[in-house]
Amino acid sequence: SGSAAASSSSSSSDDEFAAAAPAPAPTPEPAPAPAEEKVTVEYVSAAYDAGAAHDLFADVFAKFASAESLTSDAVEEEPKPQEPEKKKDEKAEAEEEEEKELSRKQRKAMSRMTVAELKQMVAHPETVEAHDVTANDPKLLVFLKAYRNTVPVPRHWCHKRKYLQGKRGVEKKPWQLPEFIAQTGIEKIRRAVEEANAQKKVAAKQRDRVAPKMGRMDVDYQVLHDAFFKWQTKPLLSTHGELYFEGKEFEVHLKEKRPGTPAARGRLSSVASRADAPDAARIHP
Repeated sequence: SGSAAASSSSSSSDDEFAAAAPAPAPTPEPAPAPAEEKVTVEYVSAAYDAGAAHDLFADVFAKFASAESLTSDAVEEEPKPQEPEKKKDEKAEAEEEEEKELSRKQRKAMSRMTVAELKQMVAHPETVEAHDVTANDPKLLVFLKAYRNTVPVPRHWCHKRKYLQGKRGVEKKPWQLPEFIAQTGIEKIRRAVEEANAQKKVAAKQRDRVAPKMGRMDVDYQVLHDAFFKWQTKPLLSTHGELYFEGKEFEVHLKEKRPGTPAARGRLSSVASRADAPDAARIHP
């Protein structure tokens, strides 16, 4: 009976506690999601018109795709290759055959500029030669040739025959002593000694080899001193950039030719031709 009374009292206290406790708040319903708006983005390329500058680069701009063509979903149809004509003119066929027959060397020669065109492009046309158009950069080559103190390439670089081949069989002139040494008389003394040695017999020549005699060609030291330190002349030397070529020694040196005194007959003829000149009174024959 005691346990029953305790259980009834505990159940009544639980009912009172449950009645006194507040009811739980209802959970709010989730708000409906906002409807998605469909946004369409259109890319429009800016119009560019700069007058003459735009006309110059119109072909370049045409090779780049515009913003509309990049963003559009439409697939551009590729242009169908045009079918070649079945029948062509005989002239066109002949030209195509000629182009196919041209070798690489011929096509390279056709692409070169002419000598006349190269002379019009450079500042010094007098330096242009026939083989300058075959260079990789003809303008640079002519510029270097016309540059100050430039040493030219020897002429025989493009010759088919070997260098100095034309001088074979040509008898060389005997070497001559310079004028200031020949004036000492050493050449006459040496010639006299050689003639005396030629008249000797074999035994005498062998004795001279074993015990040679010295002092046969004595020349005064004062004469030799004056020849080398007083009368010596400077030899002819080549200038800067002057190169030897075959046949150069046979050229005429115009610097050695000096104008002389005109004859009386030539002077009279020149005066007669200038009789009508305003200063004719001052001209004397």
